[in-house]
Amino acid sequence: MTTWRLAVVGSPVEHSLSPQLHAAGLRAYGLTGSSTRVDMGSGRVEDLRALMGARFDAVSVTMPLKGDALRVADRIEQVAAECESVNSLRWRGGSVEANSTDGEGLLSALGAQWRLSVDGIHAVVLGAGGAASAVVGALVRAGVSSIAVHGRSEERVARLVRRYPNVVDHMVIYRPVDLIVNTIPVDSRTPSAAVMQGVTHDTAAVDIVYEPRESEWLAQHRALGCAGMNGLPMLAHQAAAQMRWWWGGDLDGESLLGEIL
Repeated sequence: MTTWRLAVVGSPVEHSLSPQLHAAGLRAYGLTGSSTRVDMGSGRVEDLRALMGARFDAVSVTMPLKGDALRVADRIEQVAAECESVNSLRWRGGSVEANSTDGEGLLSALGAQWRLSVDGIHAVVLGAGGAASAVVGALVRAGVSSIAVHGRSEERVARLVRRYPNVVDHMVIYRPVDLIVNTIPVDSRTPSAAVMQGVTHDTAAVDIVYEPRESEWLAQHRALGCAGMNGLPMLAHQAAAQMRWWWGGDLDGESLLGEIL
């Protein structure tokens, strides 16, 4: 019987819940194995590649390695190639394969928690890094009407705007916002005394971070009357999609969510 060697790789990862999710997934599939945390900063492509096969059979990739992981892979799933972001690696037949399940995880969480369909809605995404790129791509594929991206890197925002016809820089338009998703790391956020123009009590607000469980940004939106969600549902649903990619089957994100609440 194969003993699976799993890990979450990125920095910081000391508070990552991925090992708990991996353990729950192994139990659900009737597999044996273990999972660990590996703290690794950006730019260490060769080190990340060296982990695969030698130490681990499959890994979850988190910030700041979602872009670097593209350069590790011998084979890249279409969704990861499109969004230029990877959150899942697996070792198979002597090769490294890469995928992105972040966007799928967000859509699944929205459906499971709120029964929210994004078809035809107007969205705002804060941030323009790897997670934001995956979120934007998933929302576009799911049929949103428009997405305004607000990011610190003008180059990254411009790349997203060029990639999709219905994605614009946040300075271009202001309209009622149906969904706002914050992908910016907590330690990189600047305090704000007011919510973004266009956000109302009817806006659904999602903060993809889960430490703290209630960020200042999320609390501010809840105070306005917005429906609010932290990153735990997305984390669980992207992990379920990740493990379905690793092992097949029909693992459900809500069953994993119960393991970390």
